[in-house]
Amino acid sequence: MSSPDFAAILDASKELDRLRKVQEDVLLDINKMHKKLQSNPEVVEKPGDNSLLKLRSLYTQAKDLSENEISVSNELLSQLDALIPSGPPGQQRRRIEGNEQKKKRMKADSDISRLSPSMRNHLDSPASLKGEQVAARVTEENAEKDEWFVVKVIHFDRETREFEVLDEEPGDDEEGGGQRKYKLPMSHIIPFPKRTDPTGDQDFPPRKQVLAVYPGTTALYKATVVQPRKRKTDDYVLEFDDDEEEDGSLPRRVVPFHKVVGLPEGHRQ
Repeated sequence: MSSPDFAAILDASKELDRLRKVQEDVLLDINKMHKKLQSNPEVVEKPGDNSLLKLRSLYTQAKDLSENEISVSNELLSQLDALIPSGPPGQQRRRIEGNEQKKKRMKADSDISRLSPSMRNHLDSPASLKGEQVAARVTEENAEKDEWFVVKVIHFDRETREFEVLDEEPGDDEEGGGQRKYKLPMSHIIPFPKRTDPTGDQDFPPRKQVLAVYPGTTALYKATVVQPRKRKTDDYVLEFDDDEEEDGSLPRRVVPFHKVVGLPEGHRQ
């Protein structure tokens, strides 16, 4: 592997930061336009009004920024590969830095029989999820409970109503350590909120229980909202179940809004 180019790493990091700041501005403009059209929808019928054209332009800009962010992120990752020694095949899904490595793995209960109504609405067009990352409930062989973790949708079979998904980063504690594929029913899939369009995702109030991606991992665990968002683009502050410190307290963890979903109905408390 070639030696790391520190200048390229720095440039990519700066560009990634710039793109994200511009994305936040564009999202705020989209939110303002949504509010304007919701409060005064008849404005689009007025002669000379170009609200819809502006909104379409903002959507296009947000899409381009998102694609640029992916491109720059991939470039940065390739540079970091030359700097950071390779880990186990597939990397570690449940890697938690420092003292977190000593914590036991937390699991979601397996008796989630159905999704909440809001999540079922997101699955009205399952084929549109192809290529997207989603939360998936997976039953591992010989496992006592099911687990929820982040997977990528490869295909949706309209006849069987099943998703084929790819676990891109299985944990190093799993046999083989490589990427794994699963076929899962629709009830085992929860779409994440759109990072580039936070206006349609659900707001969770304080003390609301959710499923969220634990920081530093690609696994989802049950958590409680401690601090809600003031803006749609803000992160959540959560306390994860079974995440006690040595003194028994639960640390507060910051989790991006697009990695938090509602706790499905039927979850055993």
